[in-house]
Amino acid sequence: MTLTLADLVARPELRLSVAAGAGALDRPVLAAHASELVRPGRWLQGGELLMTIGLLLPMEDEACRAYVEDVRASGASALALGLGAALPHQSAPPPLVAAAEAAGLPLLTVADEVPFIAVTKAVFDARAAEQRAALENAFETQRRLTAAAASGRGLTPTLEAWTRATGVPAVVTDPVGRVLAGTEAGLPSGAADELIRRVAVRGMHASAVSVEGGAHVEVQPLGARRLRGVLVLVGELGSETRLLVSGLVALLSLELERRHLADEPERRRRAALLGRLLDEEGSAETAGDALAAAGLSAAAVRAVAVAARTPEEAAEVAADLALALPGGLTRTAGALVEAVAAEDTDVRELLARFAPGCPAGIGAAVAPEATRVSLRQAGGLLEVSRRSGRPAEAQRSHSSRLLLGLGEREALTGYADTVLGPLDVADPSGELVETLATWLDSGCSWDETGRRLGLHRHTVRNRLDKAMRLTGRRLDDGDDRFDLWLATRARRAAL
Repeated sequence: MTLTLADLVARPELRLSVAAGAGALDRPVLAAHASELVRPGRWLQGGELLMTIGLLLPMEDEACRAYVEDVRASGASALALGLGAALPHQSAPPPLVAAAEAAGLPLLTVADEVPFIAVTKAVFDARAAEQRAALENAFETQRRLTAAAASGRGLTPTLEAWTRATGVPAVVTDPVGRVLAGTEAGLPSGAADELIRRVAVRGMHASAVSVEGGAHVEVQPLGARRLRGVLVLVGELGSETRLLVSGLVALLSLELERRHLADEPERRRRAALLGRLLDEEGSAETAGDALAAAGLSAAAVRAVAVAARTPEEAAEVAADLALALPGGLTRTAGALVEAVAAEDTDVRELLARFAPGCPAGIGAAVAPEATRVSLRQAGGLLEVSRRSGRPAEAQRSHSSRLLLGLGEREALTGYADTVLGPLDVADPSGELVETLATWLDSGCSWDETGRRLGLHRHTVRNRLDKAMRLTGRRLDDGDDRFDLWLATRARRAAL
């Protein structure tokens, strides 16, 4: 229980009297300090009972008002004036009383027989008792939390014991934000989602706090070496409650690690299921049934390949993806992770969370029976991803863009300028290059090119005839046409 001014005044051995501010005796007292400075505020931190005999303070209205305002602005809880026959004052001076009353700052008087050190000892003894009681309460609460965690009934008993002891609602989610235990209704929707995402991306080295609209939300990572979940605390944490957070995090992390180990047989079963899907010949019906049996009933799927640094890291990445992906279909081969996801899954987001910095390939969306094709594409893109520093994705319409993206910008620009330079010089407006690129993109159709550019087909033909004269190329020559197509694509890729 926090020591207040009223508690001090109630102690008969201190013989304190209230000269002003009797209505504010509920203020907490955090320390006691004696000073004869006329401007002591800069030496205070807040919450002090400031004691003085008024040796240097002129007992004039203006001086007393300035003194009291300096003390009040510092955050001190109250003033205490020492009285005595051998001291400057035998009673509280009216100017000081009036200034304290006007400022709403309690003014106490200390009798002649009571030294300031007695008041100081009383304050610090009470503060020590408070801290001792807080520690004892923390130990008792921690014992109850540990007992709840040891019950073998999962996360819920521990969270319930925490909330009963602290009054702060708590929720545990997995790294994707799905609630595992606690009251989902207690989560502030916007703030909590953003904090969970932020912590999930940064992993075990992050925590986050938000205060929006009066709602205090704190998110802590859970797990040993890798993120297994997050703890969301909804409510402001006092100093005593703060003592318990690290213990709660440890107990919940142990439970999530236990779950992770207990789920290993299921992960192996799903890895074997994925192996059969990828390694065996089967019909569309067979593949669809295999995916549906794992909880993945999407009409189209895509495969993912991740090159981890070590087999141990691959096992952890596979476990994380198995948790996050519908169906949980993952397997490892050394340091390689292979997984299957529904077409609409945000695979890039999951890779950013669970395999940051690892080369990753994403196959094209295919029917379930063609999963092996998508996986072959994903594996083939690992080197592309390693060179580009980001996941590489197979898309039917972007293959050339992916290939050109591997080249250096200077080389692409030089190649395009070599082939298209004569057109740039003759036509600075770029109409000739644009017409050529559109013609090549439209399947070499004069009518389609005219439609796209809003030109007559004869105008298109005239422009392309001019372009061929300038470049020395022929549109009916396959090699020339390929060089022109590659040059226009290279120029786009270099932009």
